[in-house]
Amino acid sequence: MTEFDLTAAEGVAVLSVSGRVDTATAPALEKALDGVITGGGRRVLIDLARVPYISSGGLRVLLATAKRLRGDGDRYALCSLAPEVEKVMRLTGFSSILAIHPDRESALAVMSA
Repeated sequence: MTEFDLTAAEGVAVLSVSGRVDTATAPALEKALDGVITGGGRRVLIDLARVPYISSGGLRVLLATAKRLRGDGDRYALCSLAPEVEKVMRLTGFSSILAIHPDRESALAVMSA
């Protein structure tokens, strides 16, 4: 079961994800992110520290969110990727498309500046 925890830190909406992000759970991630953005969140950090696996469905949600957050003042990033998820990001080329930070602290330092 995949769970989502939304907090705010330094003016950034931080969505922590726990569990696999696959075809079955990607719609729930999309819904959670949609709620953040429609609620006015324009600086969004997704913490993937507790995500052991991400499928193409999950990648699609991450890319669609990046396309939505392209305005002036918008910030969007991922942080704390597990080794397997980081490998998927590298192999798919997503690591060159999305801002990825090693941990939450470094991401927040960049996003809140």
